[in-house]
Amino acid sequence: MTSLDDLVQKARDLGSSDIHIVCGLPVKCRLDGDLKNLEEDVLGPAECEEYAKQLAGEDYRLIEKIGELDKAMTFNGNIRTRLNIYRQQGSVSAAIRILSGKIRTPQELKMPAVIADLARCRSGLVLFTGETGSGKSTSMAALLDDINHNRPGHIVTLEDPIEYIYKPDKCVINQREIGQDTRSYADGLRAILREDPDIIQVGEMRDLATIEAALTAAETGHLVFSTLHTNSAADTIDRIVGSFPEGQQRQIRMQLSTTLRAVISQQLLPKKPRPGRVAACEIMIVNSAISNLIREGKTSQIDSFIGLGAKEGSIGMDTSLINLVRAKEITRETAIEYARDREHFPKF
Repeated sequence: MTSLDDLVQKARDLGSSDIHIVCGLPVKCRLDGDLKNLEEDVLGPAECEEYAKQLAGEDYRLIEKIGELDKAMTFNGNIRTRLNIYRQQGSVSAAIRILSGKIRTPQELKMPAVIADLARCRSGLVLFTGETGSGKSTSMAALLDDINHNRPGHIVTLEDPIEYIYKPDKCVINQREIGQDTRSYADGLRAILREDPDIIQVGEMRDLATIEAALTAAETGHLVFSTLHTNSAADTIDRIVGSFPEGQQRQIRMQLSTTLRAVISQQLLPKKPRPGRVAACEIMIVNSAISNLIREGKTSQIDSFIGLGAKEGSIGMDTSLINLVRAKEITRETAIEYARDREHFPKF
């Protein structure tokens, strides 16, 4: 049975993002979006149970009680991870996310200039959206660290767990972990407003209380960054508004129309040629026209107006995919697979 330290080291050396430990299968890793064998030997129930006990430590009883456990863990002294251990079909499984030790710059990420420019905002709400593993946290960290190196201010983050460790430069930075430094995102956000912040990072807007507190923070003169598991700007607006009771939705649309600065929806695609992945981004910069659509609840028209907002830097997902094909970063087949409108995707 390979040690956990060796498994994590091997996965990181390969450039993997995740490790999966499942009974009846070899240990798997996710490399450039695909699952591959990290080991060849098939795991039995006893080995999975032993891995789970090592990962959970004193909290192992919680898995037996509630069925799953989230925690952060460091391997070999410097490889930070977040992990989830859970029971399924009478055995125990684990998913280990390998966290990057390096915060990449907007330039290294080939981030469109309009996204990098959002670091200059003084207030409002900036959202990064997409499925799990789409690079939301990486992009958000790049912008936060860009602020850290370029202007003075007080940055407070709320994370579950802490993913990137910032080294204060021009900013004072406080990083708070859910469950360890505060009970919840909502509790932490309520406290943040008494901590004299300039910039706030909320790891994820998970529930109504967190969304409400984040909107209030953005409305009261703070710059707030956060993430949502939505696939487009229009879906993001609908998700936020739909989280509130019907009687509050008009007020929330009004708040969003004045505080939202941008929504960046990301997908990570396999590069051409492999290895590696590249980000395709839908970018909605909130101008007066989109602000009016949000306020009036006309989210179905947002996609059309994103296409009309090119001067401000807005770009639709399919246009982003077309640009990547033309730049020979991805194949046309890959673009069609990830496109919103596959039937009308151009032939070139």
